[in-house]
Amino acid sequence: MTSVSVVIPCYRYGHFLREAVGSVLEGQEGLDVRVLIIDDASPDDSAEVAQKIAADDARVEVIVHGSNKGHIATYNEGLLEWADGDYAVLMSADDQLTPGALVRATALLDAHPQVAFVYGYPLWFWEDTRFPRARTRVRRWSVWPGDWWIERRLRQGENCITAPEVVVRTSVQKRAGGYDPRLPHAGDLDMWLRLAEHGQVGFLHGVDQAYYRVHGSNMRTGYDALGDLRQKRLAFELALARSGPRLSEVRTLTDRVHRKLSRDALWSAARALDRGQADSASVDELIAFAFDCWPRAATLPGYRTLQLRRRVGPKAVTAAQPLLVTPLAHRAHGWVQRRSWKYRGF
Repeated sequence: MTSVSVVIPCYRYGHFLREAVGSVLEGQEGLDVRVLIIDDASPDDSAEVAQKIAADDARVEVIVHGSNKGHIATYNEGLLEWADGDYAVLMSADDQLTPGALVRATALLDAHPQVAFVYGYPLWFWEDTRFPRARTRVRRWSVWPGDWWIERRLRQGENCITAPEVVVRTSVQKRAGGYDPRLPHAGDLDMWLRLAEHGQVGFLHGVDQAYYRVHGSNMRTGYDALGDLRQKRLAFELALARSGPRLSEVRTLTDRVHRKLSRDALWSAARALDRGQADSASVDELIAFAFDCWPRAATLPGYRTLQLRRRVGPKAVTAAQPLLVTPLAHRAHGWVQRRSWKYRGF
C-alpha cells in the first residue's frame, strides 16, 4: 500500500489542528497515511490539543519542543528525520487538504516514477468567510521536465505554489535536503526549485488540492515588500548558480528575473506612496534595491511614474487618481487580473 508521511508544524495554531489533521486522514482512501504534529513550544494549549488528537488516533504522533526552534528547523526535523513513507507532505496547521487530494497526487507519482513532486490548485479563503467548495475530479495530468519548470519560474519571477498542495517523493526530498535557514521567507520557493533539479514536476489540472487559510497571523504577513523581494532574489540567484550550466539562455533568464524583481520593487514603492504607508527612507530603499537588482531600472516605465509621484506628493496623486492612467497603474491592474495565474501553477 502506498504510504504518505504528513508533517504538520504548529505554533499557536491549536484551534486549527483538528480540522487540519482530519483533512489529512479522512477522505484519502486506499493510502497508509501517518501524521506528525510538531509543536514548536507554543505558549497556548496547542501541545495539549495535539496530544489529545494523537490519543484518539494511532496514526498521529506528536513532538513537543521544550524551546522554540523556528519553522525552518521544525520543517527539517519532520521531513528529514521522521518522514519515511513513499511520499511526504508539509502542511501548516492552519491549512487543510481537500477530499482525495493525497489519492490524486499519489496516483500521478505512482504512474511516473521520475516525478519529484506534484501539485495542483490551492483554494485561498479568508478567515470568517464561507468555506469554498473544492473541485475533486482531475481533468488531466501534466508532467514537465525539471529544467523546463525551473526556466519557467525564472522567466516569471514568481513562486507559483502556495505550499499545502504539494506532495513530494520522500527519497527525492532526502536527496534535495532540508529547507535553507538563509531563506526563512522564501524557503518554499527555493525548495521547489531544488526538487525540480532532481526530477520531473507533475501538475493536476482542474482539481483543487488544498485550502490555504488567509488571516492576520499568516507567516507571509511578517515580511514587508523589501524583505520579500530580497528573499525572492536570493532564492532565484541560488537556483541560477546551481542550475545555470544546464539551462538554455541562462544570461537571458538572469536578466529577465532581475528585471522583474526591479519592476516589482518600483511598483511596491509607488503603491506605498499612494497609500501613504511609507516614509521617504523606505521608498528610497526599494528604489535602491531596484537599481542594485537591475542597473537599467531608470528605463522602466514604473521608475518615471514613481518620480512623478514623488514630485507631486501623495495628496495630489490621490486627487488626480480618477484621471491618471499611467503605465504603473496599468501594471497594478494587470497584477490584480493576473493573480489567478499564480493558482494555475504554470
